[in-house]
Amino acid sequence: MPVAGVFPAKELSGSCKATGGSVRPERVVGPTNYGGGVTTTLHSARPTGLAVRLAYQILRLRVDVFVVEQECAYPELDGRDLESDALWVWVQDDEAIGNPVLATLRVLRDPDGRARIGRVATAEHARSNGTASRLMRHALEVVGDGVGITLDAQAHLEGWYGRFGFSRSGEEFIEDDIPHVPMYRPAQ
Repeated sequence: MPVAGVFPAKELSGSCKATGGSVRPERVVGPTNYGGGVTTTLHSARPTGLAVRLAYQILRLRVDVFVVEQECAYPELDGRDLESDALWVWVQDDEAIGNPVLATLRVLRDPDGRARIGRVATAEHARSNGTASRLMRHALEVVGDGVGITLDAQAHLEGWYGRFGFSRSGEEFIEDDIPHVPMYRPAQ
């Protein structure tokens, strides 16, 4: 069910509130097991509702993937994370010690009213086991069917995003020395 205030859609009961250093998720799907039987939970929240430690863990995963692993020295923290209708979505390992965030993405609103999914990152040890697919399905559910969604996919992931109804919407381009393609998923 879409989250209230993100895009024109039904309201979701409850709200994200930081309480005692933990976050009550606006929407939880699961838990389900991945890999070695670890229990995970999906979450979505506004960044202003996140505990500092959790926000750090989400941002740390993004920096680890985009800046360190992919060797892209760029300002990962671009200011858009704090826009009034920005939504952070993540998968959390419910049994982890240290950084429990396995995968994350953010949903923004573009000036044309479309949703924009970006900063999709999965921890190396959580890849190829369905974690990122669960994350993407949850994000699409949160956004809702009444809104078109854009994203800029790394070119080698075009087919993967295609499984979720996205299709190429323009020419390939290079960003931070990595080929990307613009993709669009129309309102359903």
